[in-house]
Amino acid sequence: MLIFVLKRLLAAVPVLLIVTVLSFSMIHLIPGDAAVVAAGENASADQVAATRTQLGLDRNIVVQYVSWVGNLATGDFGTSLLSSHRNIDAILEALPVTLSLAFVALSWSLLVGVVAGVLAGLRRGTWIDRTLTGLTTLGISMPSFWLGMILVTLFSLQFRLFPATGYSPLGDGVVSWFSHLALPAFALGTVTAAEIARQARAGVVDVLERDYIRTATAKGLPRWKVVMKHTTKNAAVPVVTVFGLQTAALIGGAVIVEQVFGMPGLGSVALKAILERDFPVIQAFVVVITLFVLIVNLLVDVSYAYFNPKARQA
Repeated sequence: MLIFVLKRLLAAVPVLLIVTVLSFSMIHLIPGDAAVVAAGENASADQVAATRTQLGLDRNIVVQYVSWVGNLATGDFGTSLLSSHRNIDAILEALPVTLSLAFVALSWSLLVGVVAGVLAGLRRGTWIDRTLTGLTTLGISMPSFWLGMILVTLFSLQFRLFPATGYSPLGDGVVSWFSHLALPAFALGTVTAAEIARQARAGVVDVLERDYIRTATAKGLPRWKVVMKHTTKNAAVPVVTVFGLQTAALIGGAVIVEQVFGMPGLGSVALKAILERDFPVIQAFVVVITLFVLIVNLLVDVSYAYFNPKARQA
């Protein structure tokens, strides 16, 4: 398993390098001058030129890229053009908000999705299966930002059960922390829960038709043992796949959901940087999100190796 993990880590290095090249190149291809942004709109030509030299923008683009990657390797994500604050500080300040939102959203979506999918698969063709399948179709079709606005209108403005906006750190209490995350996490995780439920149902239906399930049933094993020991584990591979894909997509959805609920997370930092054309912050955001996605993919690969030893051997 250790060799398997090391190989996956080595395979992630080229991906990270490609992402850094693309993000660095696209920032330089989009309209706008970082030196003008940093110097200010009313700056003179001499001030802009001095700022460009100070930022190193007058150097060859290859030299700029190598310098930027070298700084990343040492943990230096650059500084903001507008505030002169370190980008890593802004990211670390917003990171707990996004991670908390992602954790709650993924937790409830995994729990609900697996339970609903397994139940639908075990009751294939019944009214339970048809009802759960219809609910998953409805969940996939609802945009997270639209569902978020509906939840705010009902449970915040009308019934006043949850806060409409803001974020409460975990240090202020679990109840306050969860109450601020409940609605945005539900809105963000609905699509993920629906996708997991569909894949879990398909996996269970497929596994139940296998010969070893019939053999285990014919040997007189209790139904719950057949389901828990033989069915769910072998049906988990497609669930792990969609869980990994949805986790990466969930970060993109968090940008919109955080705006709907006024949460100061990574999405707010990225959107503000885009609107203000703060290029170093955008680059740092892309690198951090890439690292997050690579870590998720690594965990998915390790899960494959756990559920299917053949993948580890391959």
